[in-house]
Amino acid sequence: MPGALDAQATAAVLPWNALADEIAALLLSQPDAHAINVPARIVMPLARGGSLFCMPATDGQLAMTKLISFTPGNAQTTRPTIQGDIVVFDVATGQRQLILDGPTVTARRTAAVSLLAARRLAPNPQGPLLIVGAGVQGSAHLQAFASGLGTREVWIASRSAGSAQRLMEQARQLDIEVHSATDLAAAAARCPLIVTCTPAQAVALHEAPRDDAFVCAVGAFTPKMVELAPELCRDLQDRGCIVVDTRDAVHEAGDLLQAGIDVAALPTLADALAKNWPRPQAPVLFKSCGWGGWDLAATRLALRMTRQQAAESP
Repeated sequence: MPGALDAQATAAVLPWNALADEIAALLLSQPDAHAINVPARIVMPLARGGSLFCMPATDGQLAMTKLISFTPGNAQTTRPTIQGDIVVFDVATGQRQLILDGPTVTARRTAAVSLLAARRLAPNPQGPLLIVGAGVQGSAHLQAFASGLGTREVWIASRSAGSAQRLMEQARQLDIEVHSATDLAAAAARCPLIVTCTPAQAVALHEAPRDDAFVCAVGAFTPKMVELAPELCRDLQDRGCIVVDTRDAVHEAGDLLQAGIDVAALPTLADALAKNWPRPQAPVLFKSCGWGGWDLAATRLALRMTRQQAAESP
């Protein structure tokens, strides 16, 4: 069993569709799987707006914890804003089984949750796709939607011209038709799929006028962070519905909290899956804040994949 996987090896054991399926399986098993335990994550504030996150979880057979630092000041440097690791243990023996690259798991499980939500909730999952924010999550969502939804046209908006150009080149390498969204309102009017994955320090999207819009907001994960205009959140709720990733959003969904929306009353992704909702015919806002259960699902898949690879190796 490999002791530690680097970023590339971690990505290889977390293929997009399999990861989205693993997340769905974990959510659907929750009512009956009493061994699944995902305590509230610990967030310790650090200097200069940083945070240290500790996110443990177990399914009764394996136990894991993700230790991640978030350093927003790094966005202005070549250093990543998110760094850390996931350590996996066998519950029966206490032995360490695996170490995964934390930022890679975070990027892929976040985009896989978005993919799962889009597969089930997007009124028009065929796209085109508008990505607002061209960093790590922009790249992850581009890959996830291309792989899982077959997205073939994407529009990219970013405050950084260099980041936008790098993501556009990545799209071309995936044989995707790509455009620069210099007019964000016009791009939002064209694209039924919208993903916002900005640093969430200011409103980045004011409108999603389409009646078949699916807006997936992943950038804001604290009460003070925001990337969607309050009036946009309220408009999408009035015209369609808002779904949150988990109940933890009641404390973390800054976009919705600042819009004055009763987050506790909103349905979760697990509700939509368990009740087998029909595909919505009106706009949907999916608010993702992050949850240790997503990392648990990723860890289970990664451990299974590494064991399979070990069994198949000569």
